Amino acid sequence: MRKNLGLQNEITVSGTLLSSKGTLNQRGWARKPILTYNKENIAKSWIRIKEWDHFSILNPEFGIQLTIGDIGYLTQMSFVFLDFKKRKRFDYATMKFLTRSKLLPQSSLEDSIIEFPTNKFNATIEKRGNLRLLKLDNIQIGKKIVQGDVKLTDDPSMDNTVVVTGYKEDSKLFYYNHKVNYMPAKGGINFGGKEYTFDPQTSFGLMDWGRGIWPYRTHWLWGSACGIIDGIPIAFNIGYGFGDLSSHTENIFFYNGKVHKLDEVVFHHENRDPSKPWKFTSNDNRFRMELVPLIPHREKLNYGLISLNSCLLHGLYSGEVLLDEGDIIRIENMLGHAEDIYWRW
Repeated sequence: MRKNLGLQNEITVSGTLLSSKGTLNQRGWARKPILTYNKENIAKSWIRIKEWDHFSILNPEFGIQLTIGDIGYLTQMSFVFLDFKKRKRFDYATMKFLTRSKLLPQSSLEDSIIEFPTNKFNATIEKRGNLRLLKLDNIQIGKKIVQGDVKLTDDPSMDNTVVVTGYKEDSKLFYYNHKVNYMPAKGGINFGGKEYTFDPQTSFGLMDWGRGIWPYRTHWLWGSACGIIDGIPIAFNIGYGFGDLSSHTENIFFYNGKVHKLDEVVFHHENRDPSKPWKFTSNDNRFRMELVPLIPHREKLNYGLISLNSCLLHGLYSGEVLLDEGDIIRIENMLGHAEDIYWRW
């Protein structure tokens, strides 16, 4: 049966995210983003605001990622192509400066269009009803050109991962995060003259929508995976490392679209090495998993004001999860990712 989750607070009452003083009205986790991101009440300068929309779509042969992140003094849009057969990664990013936190929508539920045209990177992210539409046009990675359209279906009856997190060191810091961990994908891309097709039976997308005011130095760990077992859609989200988590975690297992809430999950890795398997265990003994890497990736950047130290792997998850009712779900070789990232931004 379900373990005692202690102080985990589920947010069930809708309202505004921030008070008139810029502090959080509620903290905890939720099944949907029922709090309104009232950005006008932020009590910090625009140069401290962090906002992003991230999409990852994977199938057994290949995957793509599209991310737009606005950190006030600059916005970056990036594209990643993952070739799981050849175990190779290709990526490209471009920036615009002094965007002043004005490019991204304030709601993850309302219809919206995000455009970011440049000479070598033209991409559009649109929400239209229950669809998330990604359009890639003339993205140049070396000598390869990327074009394509992908449609993600977001079933509104399914629960999501939502966390509202504060920080002990400053009550005006916060993180509001909405993840949709399971979305069947349809469409395709042309990468370097070769066609790649997403079939909704085998291709699944993830959305990571984040808004907040973070400390200058930040560390987080995050992992996710999704797929179908015996005809039932499943997914999970695991992570920690940032903010005051005394009221909640973001650790959730989804079975047929419904939440099975987990307590604390720990990442076990050898010096953050993404070329070796990572293991994951929970303090309630309900989650045991191993991720075997297919495409490991390390990245270090240091531009003075901004620095990044990232360890990331895409690979295959295997393990067991205990549902609330006591049933055990066994996972074998499910595609997903995990990351351990330090930022100074």
